[in-house]
Amino acid sequence: MTAPSAALLVLADGTVLRGTAFGAVGTTIGEVVFNTGMTGYQEVITDPSYAGQLVTFTYPELGNTGVNADDREADTPQVRGVIARQLAPVASSWRSEGLLADWLAEHGVVGIAGVDTRALVRHLRERGAMNGAISSDGTAAAALLEQVRRSPSMEGLNLAETVSTPTSYVWQQLCGAGFDQRQQVAPAEPYRVVAIDFGIKRAILERLSAHGCTVTVLPAGANLDEVLAQEPEGVFLSNGPGDPAAVQSGIRLAAGLIEQPSLPVFGICLGHQILGLALGGSTYKLGYGHRGLNHPCGGHGVVEITSQNHGFALAAASLDAAQVEITHTNLNDNTVAALRHRHRPVFGVQYHPEASPGPHDADHHFGRFVALMAERRA
Repeated sequence: MTAPSAALLVLADGTVLRGTAFGAVGTTIGEVVFNTGMTGYQEVITDPSYAGQLVTFTYPELGNTGVNADDREADTPQVRGVIARQLAPVASSWRSEGLLADWLAEHGVVGIAGVDTRALVRHLRERGAMNGAISSDGTAAAALLEQVRRSPSMEGLNLAETVSTPTSYVWQQLCGAGFDQRQQVAPAEPYRVVAIDFGIKRAILERLSAHGCTVTVLPAGANLDEVLAQEPEGVFLSNGPGDPAAVQSGIRLAAGLIEQPSLPVFGICLGHQILGLALGGSTYKLGYGHRGLNHPCGGHGVVEITSQNHGFALAAASLDAAQVEITHTNLNDNTVAALRHRHRPVFGVQYHPEASPGPHDADHHFGRFVALMAERRA
């Protein structure tokens, strides 16, 4: 058996970690972040919100359940690179359709294993998320460091438009027969929802469909006239990558939607931040972000254990309390986790109620969106 080739991980602060290569051979540069989830590596790797990032997995072994078509949040991997402690030599799952390393190689994603991920995560927690490079093509560490230091910061990057759909489409999977039985009464006619794709996950589309919605997905650059032309009963603003303040077209759209007096609007993650910016708030970059499956968020005496993936947050003090209520906060650091407009059917959550992967505590937010549309229809 051929020994694995060497790989380097070089951080912008000059830190160099050595390991073994897997996936594609090459060099890739992005923001080095970490995810604390114990499962769901394929969902993470295919989540468009991770575009532009090199993801460190704190769970010590990757690839043990292989890969399959059903667990993808997009057609192809969206991360720029994968950092692991150990790569499983075999896949053990009846659902597996292939090996993680082979799948990453097929799609040109560079990986490094054999890294002390606990030490790396402690370093990122102390120094903050930073740019870095994974290289398995023999490029010297000094040359990699020079490339990393020339690469742009995540702040100011509008990555939503790079991962968004180029054309509109109607999501039909799970419509009708897939209606969620947790809903008490299925609508006689599905609710018409327009979803703005800033990097939308398939699991979100599936949850909207399962709650009785037909969803028309529009590109990130859609304007107010294009949205209203669809005659929606509700508008959804999706998750996505990059700096929310850079998504100016989305902020303008959200501001126009808020002015529609009875139109329900629901935002998740980047969509939540865009709503906050449209309401006059501001965002800031977190030191190392929230990426994992066990973040407690609370409000009104109720705690939800949530799935999260974001590197920016809304500044609570920037929101007008006369117009906006902060309904949930992250109980780890008291950052804004959810908000609602006091006079409009508009709300957003920073975390991921579709929870793919993760706990289902927050799925009721989809029901809340549907209830607003039912009220409008009535």
